[in-house]
Amino acid sequence: MLFVLIAWIAFLLLLPSESVSQLSENYVDATSGSVFWVTGNMFLYGGPIFIIAFLGILYLRISGHQEFQEKKKPKNASFRLWTFPVIVDGPFGVVTAAELIVILIVVVYLIWAVSVYAVQNYNLIPYYESQGKRNVMLKHTGLRFGSIGLICLVFLFLPVARGSILLRLTNIPFEHAIRYHVWLGHLTMTLFTLHGLCYFYSWILEDRVIHQVLDWKNYKIANLPGVISLSAGLLMWVTSLPPVRRINFELFFYTHQLYIVFVVFFAMHVGDVLFSTIAAGLFLYMLDRFLRFVQSRKTVDVLSAKCLPSGTLELVISKPQDLEYNALSWVFLQVRDISWLQWHPFSVSSCPLSGDHHVSILIKVLGNWTNKLKGHVLSANEDQTEVDALIRPNLKLQASVEGPYGHESPYHLMYENLVLVAGGIGISPFVAILSDILHRVNDSKPCMPRNVTIIWAVKTSEELPLVHSLDLNSMCPNFYNRLNLEIQTYVTQESEPPLEEGDLQKYISPCDFLSPSRSSMSRLVGTGNIMWAGAYVVVPAIGLFVSLTLLNVLYIIPYNVSYRWYKGLLLLICMVTSVIIFGGLVIGLWSRKTSSSENSQDEKKSIGIQHSESTSQKTSSDESCIKTIKYGQRPDMKEVFGNIASRWGNVDIGVIVCGPSTLRASVAEECRSKNFGRKCNSPIFHFNSHSFDL
Repeated sequence: MLFVLIAWIAFLLLLPSESVSQLSENYVDATSGSVFWVTGNMFLYGGPIFIIAFLGILYLRISGHQEFQEKKKPKNASFRLWTFPVIVDGPFGVVTAAELIVILIVVVYLIWAVSVYAVQNYNLIPYYESQGKRNVMLKHTGLRFGSIGLICLVFLFLPVARGSILLRLTNIPFEHAIRYHVWLGHLTMTLFTLHGLCYFYSWILEDRVIHQVLDWKNYKIANLPGVISLSAGLLMWVTSLPPVRRINFELFFYTHQLYIVFVVFFAMHVGDVLFSTIAAGLFLYMLDRFLRFVQSRKTVDVLSAKCLPSGTLELVISKPQDLEYNALSWVFLQVRDISWLQWHPFSVSSCPLSGDHHVSILIKVLGNWTNKLKGHVLSANEDQTEVDALIRPNLKLQASVEGPYGHESPYHLMYENLVLVAGGIGISPFVAILSDILHRVNDSKPCMPRNVTIIWAVKTSEELPLVHSLDLNSMCPNFYNRLNLEIQTYVTQESEPPLEEGDLQKYISPCDFLSPSRSSMSRLVGTGNIMWAGAYVVVPAIGLFVSLTLLNVLYIIPYNVSYRWYKGLLLLICMVTSVIIFGGLVIGLWSRKTSSSENSQDEKKSIGIQHSESTSQKTSSDESCIKTIKYGQRPDMKEVFGNIASRWGNVDIGVIVCGPSTLRASVAEECRSKNFGRKCNSPIFHFNSHSFDL
């Protein structure tokens, strides 16, 4: 896989050179005229993606599902490129050394490609002198910008395929990969905008703007589809900018569905050969999107709901026993009683060992959707308490769920020393991590963490029960003999404890919903069984190549179909039908296979739910860990990390932060500072970030 990746990247980097470009053109010309149509070009540019995906399936299958194993403790701390923050404040956010290397490679490629293409354009001037020097340079420069943008588009859809084999293989969770999609999106749209502006300006010089904009050539590049595609892309780009997205997320979400318009008209603009260049990455995204669509059609029972005075909800959702996730996983949630269109991502607050038949999520009530959900839960709670327990109303709440997604491996278990830094509801994944560690220690399962420090900043003391009411000893009796746990809490907007000091606010009475159907989360997810997830990629991919060949032999060649835009549209239609027909076939067999074990034992489910509730409501009576609550101040990261460094010595310390961007930046800056100024007996801080505002 590494060999294929390096060879492919080298080919793309050298593509602007005349020798490599000529070789690729000769190859495309030779294969396009064969019975295989555009599969030759698709294999040249996208084949490595399919090859890596296929080999990745084999690799994950051969390695099998292995329980996390403790590694031998290293003698000395060591640096890792992917956890070493280098840039902490800038347009890219927090950037690790590994990410910086990739960014520099992209920058070098852009400089190299623009320089080579500029020289080539200049050499073409004598051949087109009759058209005017400026006009020739503008058109060919626009063409080159479009070519570079096309290469960027090859990668654009890969990060947003949430359950992709490629993300599982590289252990990049989708909430991290979405950053790369954003970066690629900005770069791609910048290049395509320059592409469009160059041509538009040349049309102004020719005084043929309207004619050229409305032009729809059959045998060459069709301009009007390109204008429509670029317009849709610009609208998506503008509404995805951070200021717009923060003010009106729904505007961003709905306009981003214009990617369908962008892709359809892009296919007609560039034609079949050029569109096949980006087909592999787009095809994997289409597979993931179709699988998510099928998974989300199933409604899932919400088994119980609780509400804290701080404005936080906890939902317990039914799941099948064999659906795997870890403490760093995410789910996307839709409640149709509130909205049929809105999906919202939430990190799980439960761990796999706390119950086989349910998963819990914490939801901070902030906007319209979450306020409606809270109102629904509170009204149901009132209905439940107003009647006798023997005459309960038909309380029922269902949701649609996509996921779980996230890290393939639980990296929080790979550090003996762990620092968890959270802001507000960012504590949610750390509740799951803490529960996971305690259950593993109690069950004598592999678990490396021995020293855990939680640093949590909240606005008011109403939020404290999220952590301070957890009965840690019920999860792992006498855990303090095997785990050093310290919880430092900072209440930033209160100068002193409330009058009821020491009496933490409890949950409002939980509301249990009826679940007559016992409907749980669907197993049809890209992060599920590797054999079925792999078959879902392999079968449609083979079906696509067969379909393209048959379409060429039975329709394009006999009927002499030669319109460029039409062939591009045919290629896109063939991709969509391959996903639906061949992907649907695999999904049908997958669903049939899992339906036999769909009905879980009700008794086991109820036991799991009761355990989850008791864990949240009890308050620990003994001081089995160090707990400090400071009022009217924020955590001083320099002081906190300095104390940790002096106490723990020359070790690797895993730092996971989940909070606003300012908190992430301050933690990353302190990790970088400590690592750069490190002495031989000092620790190395490994920075990891769990998305807070996805």
